[in-house]
Amino acid sequence: MKNLVAIVGMCGSGKSEATSFFSDKGYKVIYFGGVTLKKLKEENIEINETNEKMMREKLRKELGMGAYALVLLDEIKNELTNNDVVLDGIYSWSELKILKQEFENLKVLAIVTNRQIRYERISKRTNRPYNNEDANKRDISEIETLEKGGPIAYADYFICNNDDINKFNKKLEYVYKIIERRK
Repeated sequence: MKNLVAIVGMCGSGKSEATSFFSDKGYKVIYFGGVTLKKLKEENIEINETNEKMMREKLRKELGMGAYALVLLDEIKNELTNNDVVLDGIYSWSELKILKQEFENLKVLAIVTNRQIRYERISKRTNRPYNNEDANKRDISEIETLEKGGPIAYADYFICNNDDINKFNKKLEYVYKIIERRK
């Protein structure tokens, strides 16, 4: 049976780094945010932060809080026939419940990082940097409107990512080996 790993965490915690780590190990990446971008392109709408938010809200209004999991179910199933898969971007409790119901082999890895460290990282990003006030607003919005806390709290594995990238990669390697042994 192929592995299915979902990476969850707050903005700036290191989810993208963790996803890249699993990708480098041969896992196929399925990016939940890609659904938003695809829908914007299909409707010929400019890709920017405002339109992305509008599309996310529209999809969830039409399909419910589990919208992204529902849209990606077939793609995940298809990829799992030949590949281990890492899911990047699960946000809501509803998405996690759908995925847990469909995939008994799903393992959730939460990346947790102290808030101030995350905010410092976010402020230095080249892609969509945020100041502390905007990062705080985003955190609150994701917790209150996207049910983001549920998948983090319900994770199978937790990695604290308050240190440098080398220590983070060692922790990822440790969890990766556990997941591979349980295949």
